[in-house]
Amino acid sequence: MAFTPRVFSGMQPTGNLHLGNYLGALVRWVEMQETHDCIYCIVDLHAITASWQDPNELRQSIRDVTAAYIAAGLDPKKSILFNQSKVSAHAELAWIFNCTARLGWLNRMTQFKEKAGKDKENASVGLYDYPVLMAADILAYRATHVPVGDDQKQHLELTRDIAQKFNNDYRTQIAEAGYADGQFFPLCDPVIMGPATRVMSLRDGSKKMSKSDVSDLSRINMTDDADTIGRKIQKAKTDAEGLPSEEAGLAGRPEADNLVGIYAALENTTKIAVLNQYGGSQFSTFKKALAELAVSRLSPVNAEMRRLSADPAEIDRILADGARRANEIAQPILLETKRLIGLDG
Repeated sequence: MAFTPRVFSGMQPTGNLHLGNYLGALVRWVEMQETHDCIYCIVDLHAITASWQDPNELRQSIRDVTAAYIAAGLDPKKSILFNQSKVSAHAELAWIFNCTARLGWLNRMTQFKEKAGKDKENASVGLYDYPVLMAADILAYRATHVPVGDDQKQHLELTRDIAQKFNNDYRTQIAEAGYADGQFFPLCDPVIMGPATRVMSLRDGSKKMSKSDVSDLSRINMTDDADTIGRKIQKAKTDAEGLPSEEAGLAGRPEADNLVGIYAALENTTKIAVLNQYGGSQFSTFKKALAELAVSRLSPVNAEMRRLSADPAEIDRILADGARRANEIAQPILLETKRLIGLDG
């Protein structure tokens, strides 16, 4: 029994989605829905792992992220769009995987150390266990491909470790059930594509663009209007040199490299093509062109987000339909997981 090629990914409904989310994920997701069976989730259970969320703001954020998904080009008829908490298989499977994963594996997760900081004793168990829930998100659909940023590759490796250990632990039962190669869960593959898979801060090219950065000038939000986008790009940090004519000239210049990468991603081209056009120019000239390009790409998305957000009942309907379709896939996988373990009595 071969695995059905299936894509799964998701974003948290916390803070405004920004240019990094758009270029590093949403643009790729839209492309993949044309060639793959795709499931895209608003991971609201993950949203409560790091800090307390205001209930009303969380409800609104779930709708806002859904509007951003659709405005960016995700089609609810081609892809399944839903919020995670509406499909109980995520939480149930996470507990089963908690009994499969090992503390040593989780202790190696660098993101927990970064997010918890020096006060890790006060971090929630949910934040520590976040990667196991992520594994459940993916394997609840037996997804084979997961579009992720570089910072999530370690979590995906953990997902593969969990899948492999489960397959090994229950290999007799899996073989008796007739699953090909003794695998019930697939060893999913990361999908990292494009010239701007990791968009960096406009204020510090060594840091990833983030919703949590205290400076709003560090990011371009998907809700920003044209004037705000232009102002943020004009204020973006650069160095004293102009743009180089060759890509090697970007080495050691993170801010310049970031802006060129953003332009390349927005134009769907390469960094060297951008440098062929603008190499030797001053940053003032390049920033003006980048701002015009960013506005032309993001303004239609921004307008569609506003239109969709004006009809929350329709967004709720889309999410409910997506949850129904997701359940139809995940529930049989969960029940079969329980049967293999012996929890079906």
